[in-house]
Amino acid sequence: MLIRPTALLYDWDNTLVDGWAGITAALNAVFAAFKRPSWTVEDTKNRVRVSLRESFPVMFGDQWEHARDIFYNTLAAQHLAHVGPMPGVPEVLEAGSAWPQGVVSNKAGAFLRREVIHLGWSGFFGPVIGAGDAKADKPDPAPILMALEHLGQTAGPSVWYMGDTALDMQAARAAGVTAVLIGNADHDGGVERAAPHIHFSTAHALRTRLRDLA
Repeated sequence: MLIRPTALLYDWDNTLVDGWAGITAALNAVFAAFKRPSWTVEDTKNRVRVSLRESFPVMFGDQWEHARDIFYNTLAAQHLAHVGPMPGVPEVLEAGSAWPQGVVSNKAGAFLRREVIHLGWSGFFGPVIGAGDAKADKPDPAPILMALEHLGQTAGPSVWYMGDTALDMQAARAAGVTAVLIGNADHDGGVERAAPHIHFSTAHALRTRLRDLA
């Protein structure tokens, strides 16, 4: 039996929105500058997990800040043209409005908040926490705990954190909240690897359950 939630927190990319084309274009601008092979959108989905401030020092060494600047300059120019809702997500957010809702993402906070505004979703969310906003990024629990502090709530099983990857589920467990997988995590080793507490194969299934619980 599911515990009725007291708060709903969501990952962003590939959970609520499809913004992979913009991220891929920005990555490829960096790779071109460093004379590296480009990625497809599918490559980006399969390889991007942790935040830029964790991944770029590994990828680019002492040139990582230069790579970061190229990435963000490119992303700033075009990310809003690429971002759109994942199928069924507007209905999920409508159903979820029975509870306090927020976003916790590894996308840089400034870009994340612009995308929320661009989609007209500001009214759905209290906290919108991105990479760089907390002392550490996912899978560290700090950004989830920051979002809960904004909501005046404490971590526990009645808080749902919803995402599409094993890293999201890891962050949820580290924060002491319920790990909810949306989709089948085919790009990340599947449901078994993600090991969620709750699994919804589609946004439609999640919307139906939220309506029932409301």
